[in-house]
Amino acid sequence: MAYESTRGWVEQLDRAGELLRIREPARTNLEIAAAADQESKSAGGGKALLFEKPVGPDGQEYGFPVLINGYGSAKRMAMALGRETVEEIGEEVGALVKAKPPAGLAQAWDLLKRGLELRHARPVSTRSGSCQEVVHRVNEGGKGLGEIPVLKTWPKDGGPFLTLPQVITEDPETKERNVGMYRMQVLGSWEAALHWQLHKVGARHGKKYREMGQPMPVAVALGGDPANAFAATAPLPDGIDEYMFAGFVRKKSVAFVPAVSQPIRVPADADFVIEGTVDPQGEPVDEGPFGDHTGFYTPVDKYPRFRITAITHRKDAIYPATVVGKPPMEDFWLGSASVRILMPVLKMNFPELVDLALPAEGVFHNLAFVSLKKQYPYQAFKLMHGLWGAGQMMFTKVIVAVDEHVNVHDTSEVLFYLGANVDPERDTIFIKSPCDSLDHAPSVPNVGSHMGIDATRKLLGEGYARGWPEECRTTPEAAARARELMARAKGGR
Repeated sequence: MAYESTRGWVEQLDRAGELLRIREPARTNLEIAAAADQESKSAGGGKALLFEKPVGPDGQEYGFPVLINGYGSAKRMAMALGRETVEEIGEEVGALVKAKPPAGLAQAWDLLKRGLELRHARPVSTRSGSCQEVVHRVNEGGKGLGEIPVLKTWPKDGGPFLTLPQVITEDPETKERNVGMYRMQVLGSWEAALHWQLHKVGARHGKKYREMGQPMPVAVALGGDPANAFAATAPLPDGIDEYMFAGFVRKKSVAFVPAVSQPIRVPADADFVIEGTVDPQGEPVDEGPFGDHTGFYTPVDKYPRFRITAITHRKDAIYPATVVGKPPMEDFWLGSASVRILMPVLKMNFPELVDLALPAEGVFHNLAFVSLKKQYPYQAFKLMHGLWGAGQMMFTKVIVAVDEHVNVHDTSEVLFYLGANVDPERDTIFIKSPCDSLDHAPSVPNVGSHMGIDATRKLLGEGYARGWPEECRTTPEAAARARELMARAKGGR
């Protein structure tokens, strides 16, 4: 199912009983974010929130409602992608890459890319789009970003930040598009700071423009089909166009129109499009602090200045936003969906892999639980090294490996086997690797140590000669009889 706009998604959420409308005025300065923070920590992720009357810090009324926590539950995440469950998409991805078993992860990604193209997911061009019903150009004056109800999330944030931007850049040589979700700090009506980390493709494109001595065209889409923003967050490898992936997910190609002020194409269904340039040779600006998904404020650092040349939007646009901070939050559901959808690709390259979970407490990169079918000594360590070499998994600080029968989505169960099966000296490895730029723990930015913990049963070849003990479990018959007895007792019979 494809949505024509954020408003179409909001209407679907409303019909499904997944939307809470807040009709009273609420301030974009802290209040809306605080409400979303509370709701996201409700059972099951709470409801999506539509603030119909957002007001600025000085009381000015905005003309656009704010949608927040839209992706914040398993049900809404599936709804956003037009499915009953996100596992349905994982099955489709698996079918694409199983046609010819890949020799390695790179070949598996290549098979996926070609499979997406065969499914008519390649973006298409059109002459006009709803995203350009209203056009504001910088040389015409106006409030620019001041028209949009951009939120300030935490008290010590450096200012308002766009938190669900689809930042579109192109390689100046190959013209390959990249769509990244890089937060944007509002610096003024027609300026912002773009937080693309040195590991990101957007930063690589910027480096090429700097070497060429040319300004870099950038477009930022907000809203549209919710699959578009999801694709911008997905840990896809180079060469797979995020909007092509979105087209595959929504089963309809994403339509593009030429931007009104920059030589770049933008999604026609977006609610807002912000166009402009980055001067790669210009002085970077202070960006931050910002309360991030780590649960801490990331400090002020230098990032590119984005000079806005035009802002276009739908007449009935809705501004999409999210809050990041201490988990659980909306971003947990986005990350979990990526894992479920891309799991078949990982399994093709790591046949021993049974399941993988990124618990909310690990805020994406800090912690991963993996289960495997262990057949030979040190296989758990082999799997860890392979995962650390798989794209964004290079940022995962701690990987805990358990046997195939352990439910990696039950943190309590994983911790039991971590305590029961691990001899710390024997079962722990450390490596040096790149780290997430937002990680405040390493002594040096962007570089740190990673740890692997093998909580599987130990084999003779791993130095364990005592004979691994059997776990104590009752018989199925006794368990069934016990359930009957307890059910009758609780029923008062």
